[in-house]
Amino acid sequence: MQAEPKKSQAEQRAVAEPVSEPVSLVGEEYEVEVGPVAHGGHCIARTSEGQVLFVRHTLPGERVVARVTEGEEGARFLRADAVEILDPSKDRIEAPCPFAGPGRCGGCDWQHAKPGAQRRLKGEVVAEQLQRLAGLTPEEAGWDGTVMPAEGDKLPAGQVPSWRTRVQFAVDADGRAGLRRHRSHEIEPIDHCMIAAEGVSELGIERRDWPGMATVEAIAATGSQDRQVILTPRPGARLPIVELDRPVSVMRVEEKDGGVHRVHGRPFVRERADDRTYRVGSGGFWQVHPKAADTLVTAVMQGLLPRKGDMALDLYCGVGLFAGALADRVGDQGAVLGIESGKRAVEDARHNLAAFDRVRIEQGKVESVLPRTGIDEVDLIVLDPPRAGAGRKTVQHLSTLGARRIAYVACDPAALARDLGYFQDGGYRVRTLRVFDLFPMTHHVECVAILEPAGKGS
Repeated sequence: MQAEPKKSQAEQRAVAEPVSEPVSLVGEEYEVEVGPVAHGGHCIARTSEGQVLFVRHTLPGERVVARVTEGEEGARFLRADAVEILDPSKDRIEAPCPFAGPGRCGGCDWQHAKPGAQRRLKGEVVAEQLQRLAGLTPEEAGWDGTVMPAEGDKLPAGQVPSWRTRVQFAVDADGRAGLRRHRSHEIEPIDHCMIAAEGVSELGIERRDWPGMATVEAIAATGSQDRQVILTPRPGARLPIVELDRPVSVMRVEEKDGGVHRVHGRPFVRERADDRTYRVGSGGFWQVHPKAADTLVTAVMQGLLPRKGDMALDLYCGVGLFAGALADRVGDQGAVLGIESGKRAVEDARHNLAAFDRVRIEQGKVESVLPRTGIDEVDLIVLDPPRAGAGRKTVQHLSTLGARRIAYVACDPAALARDLGYFQDGGYRVRTLRVFDLFPMTHHVECVAILEPAGKGS
């Protein structure tokens, strides 16, 4: 038998000395001066020892007591909540929502900030991401720094716009509906969500019990009276009889395949935008703010200025919102190709755009399908990628197609900035950038960047 190799001294020590667990700092409190806002709904502060804190429920310039919610000794940063405000900002208000605050509902980030301050903070985040990840100043991006509220959302401090047309309620072990706490599976039971659209609130999800359910998603379509609930049962649970305050269709998420299946009523809702009705099935993606679809279509079309006869791409096209708008404007001599990975979304897009002979919708990932089409030249491109962005490879491909203009719709400013950097490498520059506050009270924004070849004069 061959003898085992002799262990080194370091290996012997590792066996003899057990590795100590990192020391958790959760619950520790620090009195800190709060610095700038950061991407993610928090501000940056430092302890007297120089430890970085990401602090929620505070505002730049405040002095607060911050209690650690995540992190351990030696971590690059700690997460914390401001649990006592020692020196408040002039932009601070009392949170209108009774469920907001440290350790409570995680759905909103800025309930404690005046509406105008929220938009300024979001603008600062977008500017910081552009500079850090794309090397662009707001001026170089053709942006004046304004974050525009949606129509009807410009309200006095203390009033909250009811905008969220799709709300997923979590259900606790007692069958009570609520919303999850920040970065947690714990549930905050609520009796009303202030940012929920009227069509969601009128269903009364929070006013009844949901035994055996894990989640209940409520959808209130824009431009129709369609209402839908999507139930996700806990393993082995039976569906309850759904009796709500308004007529609804009911869908169920199956435990085996995760698919969404009809229980009763229509398996889709009808959304309205750009003077067209769109079918959206099985809880598929549609902009959550009731004004968002029209706002974004207007911004994209104003930026692209489509012409009759143009060839256009709509990438990550969902149920065909931008493809439909493009098809209307490029006319019978133009053509639109949409690419979408979701099977049900592709079925809906084909249904929604069946009246256009020159629109084609392909299913699959953009980075796989687009090269297979053989397309080597287009006039216009719209891309509305998921939160992670399009990525270097896809942007490099798009940069070779010679598009006169490209519209990039983004829900994450970091991903947008990264991809804008790749577009710059590919010979495109940002002509204009518009930023919209389509998610009031949260840290999220929606951006529309219009790009053109760098050699083209402004």
